Amino acid sequence: MLQGLLHEIAAIAPFALTSEAAFLLLKIVKPVGEMPAGEQVSSSGMAILLRPAVCIQGEVAIEVLMHPRAKVRLLSAIACLLATSYPAVAASGDAETITVDAHATGTPFPHYWEQMFGSGRAVLSLRDDYRRDLRTVKAATGFTYIRFHAILDDDIGVYDGEDAQGKPVYNWSYVDHIYDGLLDNGVKPFVELSFMPKKMASRLDYHAFWYKQIVAPPADYNKWGALVRAFTQHLVDRYGIDEVSSWYFEVWNEPNIDFWTGRPAQQTYFELYDHAARAVKAVSPRLRVGGPATAQAAWVDAMITHATAQNVPLDFVSTHVYGNDTARDVFGHDEPIPPHGMVCAAVAHVHDQIKHSAKPDMPLIWSEYNATYMNQQEITDSTYMGPWMASTIRACDGMTAMMSYWSFSDVFEEQGVVKTPFYGGYGLIAEDDIPKPSYTAFSILHELGTTRLANAAADALVTKTADDSIVVAVWNLVEPGVAAPDKDFLIDLHGTTTYADAEVKRADSEHGDTLDAWKAMGSPKYPSRQQIDELRKTALPTTHEKMESILSKDGRFRLSVPPQGLAVVTLKAAR
Repeated sequence: MLQGLLHEIAAIAPFALTSEAAFLLLKIVKPVGEMPAGEQVSSSGMAILLRPAVCIQGEVAIEVLMHPRAKVRLLSAIACLLATSYPAVAASGDAETITVDAHATGTPFPHYWEQMFGSGRAVLSLRDDYRRDLRTVKAATGFTYIRFHAILDDDIGVYDGEDAQGKPVYNWSYVDHIYDGLLDNGVKPFVELSFMPKKMASRLDYHAFWYKQIVAPPADYNKWGALVRAFTQHLVDRYGIDEVSSWYFEVWNEPNIDFWTGRPAQQTYFELYDHAARAVKAVSPRLRVGGPATAQAAWVDAMITHATAQNVPLDFVSTHVYGNDTARDVFGHDEPIPPHGMVCAAVAHVHDQIKHSAKPDMPLIWSEYNATYMNQQEITDSTYMGPWMASTIRACDGMTAMMSYWSFSDVFEEQGVVKTPFYGGYGLIAEDDIPKPSYTAFSILHELGTTRLANAAADALVTKTADDSIVVAVWNLVEPGVAAPDKDFLIDLHGTTTYADAEVKRADSEHGDTLDAWKAMGSPKYPSRQQIDELRKTALPTTHEKMESILSKDGRFRLSVPPQGLAVVTLKAAR
């Protein structure tokens, strides 16, 4: 690690590191001020006199020792910068301590982050590769609900205008195939009521997506309400009220941006919502309906105010945000919020709005989120998603009933037909059923227990399972393009009994990084079947350390996690 640090300094100022001055030592000295005048250190068998300099970080003095013939001022500045930027390097042997009290009283920790996923539009669910990916993610996470756009679009064929007698012409054939396919694979619909059938639209306002859905208001809101009621009644007739009452109905998608062209946007959306919500409830009061499904955490407070004032059914509220949404768009200010903090900052904001509303116990469902709404290979295809996801789970805990990661698969056509496996798609699984690092992260985070034990660390989650096993997640969150060292953790177990087994599972550059493996192949646009098989093998989650190497006799063990790495430790209680 020291050699790597010297290379970094050499890259900045190679002329400062001559053969006589290419030795630098970082160490911690406490207390501040107790500095030696000089020190003999052997380098390459020669005794040399090193000159001390001090960099202060908090209450710790980091002593930088350099050869006196170096260009001391420049090298000292560089060394101090690196020492304070890389304290884990400077503090050699130091580790962040994660204390685990197995007998502490915990709080419920439902796996709210893996109960629902988003996906490509409704018609894609008829594809075999969609259903294969669905089964793969279901097996890894146990998720319950799927949400997609466009169940009412013309490619589903639900509405064909009116017959000669003026009666609406409905067709539920594809709807049945779609929902049968979900239920046959153990997944329930989170029904998004969108978009507008062509023969019902007030005008042909097409969205920019490749499949060109119509986002205009209906020409007649009563006919819209009749469509929603007939659609809902058909679902109850086919699947039964007990089944459909376990689903959710959400009205539209992101009406505050370009997915809705009614004007004024909020007022016309509320009219759309009112007709749809009353239509759903007319079929059965047991059915659950909500909205506004907005982008950028908008309109939730207004939605509750409207529904309360107008006595409109509202069983839950929903909204969306992405890590790269701006503070201006979400909060109306320009204070910087890092990409890994935006989602939970928005969740906290809306959670607080609900608590101060006329419906303080209204369930909040975050029906769409991810680290970015753009196609950024270095984010959604990369190992960054492991620590990003773990950090989000930790920070959003207790503020939302359910969160829907967008999306479970790259069987997805908003920008057109997929052209290459790794293009920054949103899914956990890339084209050709290739799991991404995000899939590996979700699969190992599934191991977390259902009781959370208190721990103040910002980069750790400590949980307990129903059988009293301890599961700890630790991570090293580093933004893409930023250099950083490994992070060392000391797990200190208190109040523990004997553990029958212990294991560590990882998601990082050495474990499950199919993006790097694909790049190592030369980034083939159309991988061969052999290359696809090799990439799938790269994604297989493995147990990497066993009890003998991680658990010491005093109940303490160390873990090192690389940048953009995630590790999940399971200590299985003995029986």
